[in-house]
Amino acid sequence: MEQKPNQKIMNNITCQQCLKSFEIADDDLEFYKKISPTFAGKTFEMPSPKLCVECRETRRELMRNERNLYKRKSDKSGKEIISSFSPDKDLIVYSSEEWWADDWDALDYGVDFDPSKKFVDQYMELYKRVPKLALSNTNNENSEYGNFIDGVKDCYMSFVCYFGCEKVLYSYVSYSDKNCMDQTFSEENEHCYWLYSSSKNYDCSFCDIIHNSRNCRFSYDLIGCSDCLFCTGLRRKQYCIENKEYSKEEYMEKLKTYNFGSYAKVNEYQDKLSKIKQNSIVKYANTVNCDDCTGDDLVNCSNAKNCFGCNDVQDSKYTYRAVHAKDCMDFMGGGFERGYEISNVGNAGVGYYFCEHCLFCNNIYYSRHCFNSSDCFGCVGLSHKQYCILNKQYTKEEYEKKVAQIIEHMQKTDEWGDNFPIGVNVYAYNETLANDNFPRSKEEALAFGARWQDNNYSLKHDGPFYEPKDDIADYESDEGERQKLLSGILKCEVSGKPYKIMPQELAFYLEHNIPVARKHFNVRFTERMIKRNPKHLWHRKCMNEGCNNEFETTYAPDRKEKVYCEKCYQQSII
Repeated sequence: MEQKPNQKIMNNITCQQCLKSFEIADDDLEFYKKISPTFAGKTFEMPSPKLCVECRETRRELMRNERNLYKRKSDKSGKEIISSFSPDKDLIVYSSEEWWADDWDALDYGVDFDPSKKFVDQYMELYKRVPKLALSNTNNENSEYGNFIDGVKDCYMSFVCYFGCEKVLYSYVSYSDKNCMDQTFSEENEHCYWLYSSSKNYDCSFCDIIHNSRNCRFSYDLIGCSDCLFCTGLRRKQYCIENKEYSKEEYMEKLKTYNFGSYAKVNEYQDKLSKIKQNSIVKYANTVNCDDCTGDDLVNCSNAKNCFGCNDVQDSKYTYRAVHAKDCMDFMGGGFERGYEISNVGNAGVGYYFCEHCLFCNNIYYSRHCFNSSDCFGCVGLSHKQYCILNKQYTKEEYEKKVAQIIEHMQKTDEWGDNFPIGVNVYAYNETLANDNFPRSKEEALAFGARWQDNNYSLKHDGPFYEPKDDIADYESDEGERQKLLSGILKCEVSGKPYKIMPQELAFYLEHNIPVARKHFNVRFTERMIKRNPKHLWHRKCMNEGCNNEFETTYAPDRKEKVYCEKCYQQSII
């Protein structure tokens, strides 16, 4: 991956949120000029951002609760439903089936713009009155406990799962996986457990950044390998332990000395892998087929700067978890062109600005939860609509004229070109994606201007706890012990929170010789998430002796790994 010289920058811009200085590059200014819209014959310049990159991303992620589920009553039918909105939130919430039904219309909530008020105040009044979609959970079978999932079957407590996932448990950002559990950022894996940032594997467990591999355990950075244990940096190898190759017979004999079904032993093996990784050689960035990019976890990208977790992204900057996008900045989503300050938008269309959870739309501004719509400004919950403002219908000519008037008003109130303020988000900081990516204490979150959820709606238990057996083999032939496990309440050894083992979960453990989890699924999720490098770039030199190549990397200078440039890394792998 070639890295080209940085663009010219404007220094000493002060972030209005954290008060730190940040930089605006010349190509950033060109982008803002390019996306400046024209309404009623007048072009409205898109101003430079007031917040730094991290504060802008945090603000966007505060709009998105992906993984916290609650029970509450439907405001339409009165039935108990699962929702991303906690019961204490004063909102109107419908189940997915009720929300998508044809017996109500979001246009019925439309209002006229009032030039005596700030735009954001009027928008939030509308937002609170329009019924909310309880979960983004559509076209699924037996997968009620999930959010941001579509087209999946028999999945449980899994989030951001798409493209035909089946029997996926306790996983996050999972695409086309089958019979997998406790995975994060995974794609096309089968019968796998505890993988991070991995794809197209079969029967692998406790591995990170592993691809196209089979029957591998406790390994890191493998491609096209099979039957490997405690290995790193291997390509198309088989029957290896700690990067030493054996015959099939030798490997199988050595494998018998390990007990992968014992919880105590698995902890030892994880600690061993962690030490191996610290002393390994790593590439400065996890990239595949990329050109002129900076960031990490990038595949098939070009001219993507300061981007993380992206696939097929072009001519874009400051992105996180984006796919199939072009000519965008400050966004998360995919399948579209031209967007700015947006979260969970796309699937098709051109032109998303200051939006959240809008799909199959075109030229849409300051809107949330809109679908298959175009030319909308400040709307909530619309489907198959065009030329709407604050959920009120206009003709094309009326729309152009009214939007121009609103933007002129927003310029005077210093709202134009800025996203919704942090304080208007209905989710609490500790409910959102922001807390996953930028953890803060309650005091820090409140100082940031966000809310905090103090109510505990999780499972409560005051009675005795079940103590699981160390070895999964103890459950194989003991029906009575299996029933005790399934009917009992376990206590997380880290957080102290109570949790249960589900029947499909136990079946997975037994089938794959995995010990029963001793930690709450949220703790397990956090442990996988901290495997990521920070979304921050340091300028460093290649650590291979005699090499003077320089690069931007997410590996901080005090890390123990040996960080190599692309060329030296490729020469070092086996």
